[in-house]
Amino acid sequence: MAELPTTTDFYRIVIENIPLIDVRAPVEFQAGSFPMAVNLPILDDDDRHLVGVCYKKKGKEAAFDLAHSLVSGRVREERVAAWVRFYNQHPGALLYCFRGGMRSKTAQEWLTEQTGAKILRLEGGYKAFRRYLLEALKPKNIPAIPVILGGRTGTGKTLLLRQLQHSIDLEAIANHRGSAFGGFTTPQPSQIDFENRLAVALIHHRHHGFIHLVLEDEGSYIGARYIPQELAQFFKRDDMVLLECELGERVEITFKEYVTDAQYQYQRIHGDEKGVPEWLTFMQERLHRIRKRLGGERLKRVRLLLDEAHRHQQEKGDLSLHKRWIELLLVEYYDPMYDYQIEKSGRKIVFRGQKDEVLEYLQSLEAGSVQKT
Repeated sequence: MAELPTTTDFYRIVIENIPLIDVRAPVEFQAGSFPMAVNLPILDDDDRHLVGVCYKKKGKEAAFDLAHSLVSGRVREERVAAWVRFYNQHPGALLYCFRGGMRSKTAQEWLTEQTGAKILRLEGGYKAFRRYLLEALKPKNIPAIPVILGGRTGTGKTLLLRQLQHSIDLEAIANHRGSAFGGFTTPQPSQIDFENRLAVALIHHRHHGFIHLVLEDEGSYIGARYIPQELAQFFKRDDMVLLECELGERVEITFKEYVTDAQYQYQRIHGDEKGVPEWLTFMQERLHRIRKRLGGERLKRVRLLLDEAHRHQQEKGDLSLHKRWIELLLVEYYDPMYDYQIEKSGRKIVFRGQKDEVLEYLQSLEAGSVQKT
């Protein structure tokens, strides 16, 4: 068969969100992949291990022969059929393996034979695309000016970010809300996946030509995922925009996110009977994690209010008592800690206001920059 076509147009892949068929083994895919990729391996984990051992002992040709013997007959038919189904659903999809070598070339040949279509594979494979995305994480390749949005817990910073086209939601990319209670029912992405998703978001942001990049005030870590050091330093600014909100509204926002919505997610995963108990266990574990910072007396009060709210919910079907322990944590734990951090940082607050005021300011900031350019 004639040499099959390849591509290195990674920019187009990102901007057009072109579907990708990752033919690497599942263990490789789980360690790190791309947001637009689906794993349809040519070799499963056991096959990959055997071929790898053969390569080290007997060389490339013997490994190639072994791979073909492992993926033959019905196994080959099933794997090709899976690629064909995906390609028929996503015309224009591309193929890749780790380095763009034997596995993706073979898959490309088999898929072309089956469909007659000129299917492209990524030249350099996963490794080349990953290098491209890592470059996008370097501050020198980010022309926009970071604008940091701060505010006490529960002010609705994430909700505001979602109303801005020129923002990036780091917590959504990390699948974590950045606090002791911030985990979701679904796990965080791997560190590599987090970096790849962030790079894709930055490339899209640059593609739109925004002058400013609005980000929530985060530390280097979001849950168990960390922002690469150079990029984290770039995101740290000497000034910030401060979102303010009345305590009552903050309690309501926190209640909806961490109680109402969270319990719904737990029930969706674990069922109506087990969902709320699983949620309660999670909250109790998170309280235990911050016990030293809370202090023994305050921890006891929060636990008492949480237990009372849970009993009341079980008896009456009313979740409203959960607002009491939320308010206690906000006023006595989160607020003093946040205020101290802001004071210690010495950051200049360039604008402060309620939701509508801050939203208008951030929108006008970008609009003003566009008008000047």
